[in-house]
Amino acid sequence: MTNTATPFWQTKPLLEMNHEEWESICDGCAKCCLHQLEDEETEQLVFTDVACNLLDDETCRCTDYQNRSTRVPSCMTLSADNVAECAEFAPESCSYRLLLEGEELPDWHHLKTGDSNSVHVAGASVANRVRKFSEIQADDLEDYVVDWP
Repeated sequence: MTNTATPFWQTKPLLEMNHEEWESICDGCAKCCLHQLEDEETEQLVFTDVACNLLDDETCRCTDYQNRSTRVPSCMTLSADNVAECAEFAPESCSYRLLLEGEELPDWHHLKTGDSNSVHVAGASVANRVRKFSEIQADDLEDYVVDWP
């Protein structure tokens, strides 16, 4: 017998998801761990290939997820309480942002493929594409702007 139940993310608003559902929406791309700058001419946010020092750039996972907001006060820590405000700072491909905007999860999302590695296979993550903030001079951050996130 085939299970034809509609997936929870298609029927339940973000704000009504339980903790486990909420956490599973994250696609593991780690683009939110990249430092951003504001383009002075366009006032648009631009991404750099400079990641938070807590990011494991091979797995795209935070090395201290439970304490990330304390250790890195500027960490974009999405929650049901702030997702609407934070969405504008999230990359356009962010699964939380997509759902908030009424869009569908990408075909490579682990909730669709059943494989947490699919984000990397699809080339949709920052895996092995970034440098740590501790490796650069903070004043040089604008030298690391990229257009791929």
